[in-house]
Amino acid sequence: QVQLAESGGGLVQPGGSLRLSCAASRNIGSFHTMGWFRQGLGKEREMVASITTRDTTNYSGSAKGRFTISRDNAKNTVYLQMNSLEPADTAVYYCNALDGRFVFWGQGTQVTVSS
Repeated sequence: QVQLAESGGGLVQPGGSLRLSCAASRNIGSFHTMGWFRQGLGKEREMVASITTRDTTNYSGSAKGRFTISRDNAKNTVYLQMNSLEPADTAVYYCNALDGRFVFWGQGTQVTVSS
């Protein structure tokens, strides 16, 4: 069983920054893609950013230019650096990982952007 543990969420003012972390219980090189999704209250879960083992990245339109996804294979951790945060970014952020057979999800971390 793979465990994904997100951390780094919290309350931040508009225009502020947060860095989310997703620590995996096994070598993240075994996942061909890892990503971040989010789900706002009453909304569907949506993709925010993803990164492959070849460091190919993909971003949603709202994340592009403000968020950066990265991975540290030595720490088995994927990060999401979020800058210029807006109230619309308020959501529970989930990490996921795909190994070609299964999709794994973390429990999520709350991000609230409010003054």
